[in-house]
Amino acid sequence: MRVPLRWLEEMIDLPTGDVEELGYVFDMLGHKVEGVERFEIDWSDVYVGRVVDVAAHPDADRIRVCQVDTGSGAEQIICGAWNFENGAMVAVARPGAVLPGGFEIRQRTIRGVFSNGMICSEKELGLGDDHEGILVLDGSPEVGAPFSDLLELPDVVFDLEITPNRPDVMSILGIARDLAAHYDIGFRAPDPGLVAGGGATAVRVEVEDPAGCRRFTLREITGVNLGRSPLWMRHRLAKVGLRPISNVVDVTNYVMFELGHPLHAFDADSVVGDRLVVRRAGTGETLVTLDHVERNLEPDDLIIYDDAGPTSMSGTMGGARSEVSGSTNRVLMEAASWDPPTIMFMSRRHDLRSEASTRFERGVDPGLADLANQRASALVAALAGGEVLSGSVDVVTTPITPLEVDLSGEQVERVLGPGFDDDLVASLLSRLGMRVEGRRPMRVTVPTYRPDVSRAVDLIEEVARIHGYDRFDATVPRGPIGGLTSSQKRLRRLVATLAGAGLDQAINLPFVGLDDLNRLGLRPAEGDLLTVRNPLREEESRLRPSLLPGLLNTARYNLSHGADSVAFFETGSVFHTEPAEWDHRLPDQPERLAWVVQGDVGIRLLDSGTRVADASTSLALWDLVADSLGIETRLTAATTPGFHPARTARVVIERQGIGHVGELSPLAARAFELPGRVAIAEIDLALLLEPVPPKMGRNLSLFPHVDFDLSFRVDADLPAADLVEVTSRAVGDLLERSRVFDEFRDPSLGEGKKALAIRYRLRAPDRTLTADEIGVIRDEMISAAISVGGELRGA
Repeated sequence: MRVPLRWLEEMIDLPTGDVEELGYVFDMLGHKVEGVERFEIDWSDVYVGRVVDVAAHPDADRIRVCQVDTGSGAEQIICGAWNFENGAMVAVARPGAVLPGGFEIRQRTIRGVFSNGMICSEKELGLGDDHEGILVLDGSPEVGAPFSDLLELPDVVFDLEITPNRPDVMSILGIARDLAAHYDIGFRAPDPGLVAGGGATAVRVEVEDPAGCRRFTLREITGVNLGRSPLWMRHRLAKVGLRPISNVVDVTNYVMFELGHPLHAFDADSVVGDRLVVRRAGTGETLVTLDHVERNLEPDDLIIYDDAGPTSMSGTMGGARSEVSGSTNRVLMEAASWDPPTIMFMSRRHDLRSEASTRFERGVDPGLADLANQRASALVAALAGGEVLSGSVDVVTTPITPLEVDLSGEQVERVLGPGFDDDLVASLLSRLGMRVEGRRPMRVTVPTYRPDVSRAVDLIEEVARIHGYDRFDATVPRGPIGGLTSSQKRLRRLVATLAGAGLDQAINLPFVGLDDLNRLGLRPAEGDLLTVRNPLREEESRLRPSLLPGLLNTARYNLSHGADSVAFFETGSVFHTEPAEWDHRLPDQPERLAWVVQGDVGIRLLDSGTRVADASTSLALWDLVADSLGIETRLTAATTPGFHPARTARVVIERQGIGHVGELSPLAARAFELPGRVAIAEIDLALLLEPVPPKMGRNLSLFPHVDFDLSFRVDADLPAADLVEVTSRAVGDLLERSRVFDEFRDPSLGEGKKALAIRYRLRAPDRTLTADEIGVIRDEMISAAISVGGELRGA
């Protein structure tokens, strides 16, 4: 953002003009000074003159003999330009003048006619590139006055780096507002100065995409004469790096830099059907933009239409069909508020970054739209001789209300330290245009031009910024001592455990392609995946629903580059289309743990062979993890896509399945080009990272134990762990241990049946169990087994 000091001083009476001091202030306000350019008066003896007479040269067809008054009578000057006549006000370099580049003006004779000076063009004065004609001055400047009096020279232009979260300072007004807050002085916002005539525009506006267009304002100016902008406007635009085009177009650019709101001018007679519609582009549509490039529109593009089709690319660039030109008589001035992400993606999709899109993608204040429209319409009327119709259009689809944030003195002191009482905080925030009401807490109303301020900590940052970062003592503010949470500590223990077992931690990007998901056997429906709008690679355009594809590709890469075996684990987020419980605006993204092990595992001994990874490797790793984290789990046989159908176990904690451990299916292994067996696992992290209550010990019983066996006939698909669990609960605290020691399958048991033999050990802490007590317990265990379909054998 280029900021000319003389333009800035039109809005604020700065207490200093020192360039170094202002540069330091800009840095303290968070607007880094990337460069400073000085504009000096690069000529001498150039004055305002009036052309008194123009006559033909007696011996040349392309030059004329002019009589020009520069305050001391008419002087004869030969000129080759034809863009002026009698009465024109011009810039005249008298004999002895020195122009940019060291060019000295002398009296000379041209084709036998004496010339006493030179009438200058913009290029000859270093003010622009126009050299086809001489510089004709606007208005009625004083004859004989130094030409430099008509320009803001000398001047200094600061080139500021504006952070993406501060759209409000992408303007001269915004910079003046920030400086006013720093110096605690006032500033002057430009007066729109709009004087409207009668009538109303016949053009209607329809917004079919309220999410993309929050507000649309429109005014019509009639009787417009397109021409050059006045010198002062062309000079200011040149300082900020813009090329003057015409008075109407220059006004839109001028107001954009002045107020920070981009605008667009339509040739009203080129709008077909007197109707503008804002909607997303249709398939196969094209638009020729102002740079005369035909662009293929996409369905996500937000376009302004008339009855003949696309006419402008919203917030980015207008269309050539409705461009203002020399024949334009009626102008439609548009100032609208566009959705920042929509403009950002559209401008990048078409590689069309403009000053307008740069501002809109950061977030332009919707409350500024009509003010900017008034200012621009008034300037067009003043500079192009038009009349603004009184009836305007202002369509508001999404009302924007100022945000209110509560802020307490304790919060400020905790972050910034002592010395910030409520009155000081309220004063500093008020200087930024914020309304502060009440105390303990303060209720702060944030202006709509500050979308970056939404929390108490944002307000505290503003307090520090305006107070001055350089005024803080070099001490560490008081506050709570930081530390790892319980979940963070348990995650570190988990990582250390797996690393200690010989696994390397992998960190993969969260993107995946449909091909990898299909190789794993997941084959999700298209609606079950989140699609990335601007993927790094088209082959990885989805957010991963599983960690395994990334790990398997990592394993394949390492094996293909000479590794004998691989062992990787990863912790990270996976993504679902369902909304998250903690914020329904975001997709559910639970954390998971996964590992992939292939090839030799364990210690190699000289006198024995190596062990190759398989399902038992995953089971052993899981036992290691569970023991390290102090959690009690059980494993049940299971099948799930991507895993081996007969070598996979489901991990259960507190009767809730949290994932699977086992082996990769042979089909998936071949698809990922992984030889042999591959041990894999994928487990939800949530329950693993929850704090585990301490285990309470109890005194060892000195009384004898009682062992007995029970054999039950059950359904073949009933997990043994379920039978053990239900019968063990029936025993209560007297159960010391239980284990399955036999599983029997035979046609004699019946179709779909099996027999499970379980050994139980009972012991009381304070007595020897009697046969009667054991009999009652045994009956309760049998009843519990019956509840899950079991039948005692031999009864």
